[in-house]
Amino acid sequence: MTVSTRSRGPAIVAAPLVLFLAIPVIGLVLRALLGGGLWAALTSQVVLDALALSLITTALSLSLTLVFGTPLAYLLARRSFRGSSLIETIVDLPIVLPPSVAGLALLFVFGRRGLIGDALDVFGIVIPFTAVAVVLAQTFVAAPFFVRAARAGIAGVDRDIEDAARVDGARERDVFRHVTAALAGPALAAGAVMSWSRALGEFGATIMFAGNIEGRTQTLPLVVYSEFGGGDLDASVAAAAILVLAAFGVLVSVRALRWGRALDVRSG
Repeated sequence: MTVSTRSRGPAIVAAPLVLFLAIPVIGLVLRALLGGGLWAALTSQVVLDALALSLITTALSLSLTLVFGTPLAYLLARRSFRGSSLIETIVDLPIVLPPSVAGLALLFVFGRRGLIGDALDVFGIVIPFTAVAVVLAQTFVAAPFFVRAARAGIAGVDRDIEDAARVDGARERDVFRHVTAALAGPALAAGAVMSWSRALGEFGATIMFAGNIEGRTQTLPLVVYSEFGGGDLDASVAAAAILVLAAFGVLVSVRALRWGRALDVRSG
């Protein structure tokens, strides 16, 4: 029995699920392309404003994730301390929480009657239903994806190489920058791309915490929801197709990074 013959059975059983996952997405993109809705959406002020807001807020949320998530990932990968398991659980929690619950939790912290909302209100700082709320919602749900990937990548770096750099006189900052981060680069990049993608597609936490205010807090996923509810199916489909194409590009990039890492390991 040949290998192709042995694999024919599982392939036949697996085919329906693959088709079930692929056909709706392909149909959505084809509807947007062939129906002309995609090109019309790219000239729609509502879609353009939402696209611009999505790009700006996801860039900010990714920046926050990189600045604060990288040290956290390094800490979890390199240090063993009491409570580390609890911290890992806290980091992973937003991944399994329903997004609407995440939005509600943020609202009860940063809202005017929230845990710190009253103190912020004294200084005239209002976060809910602003672009800042969009960034915080995106960071809350997307940061764990980067931290998990970065932690795995840093943990996979051979410590002997880091120690050799220290022996040669490198400072800790230089060791991390030129050795640890360089070797864990594909994992860090993949985590960053996945985090950005999750932030771009965020809906539930955003609408609960930031609202759906056109031109202020309405991101692309919210446009899909609003235009569909308002009866403009073409605009909804077009905005959804933009998100699908962006997500597809992200996943291809992540796999390319993983393949690059695998080739580096083999060549090494």
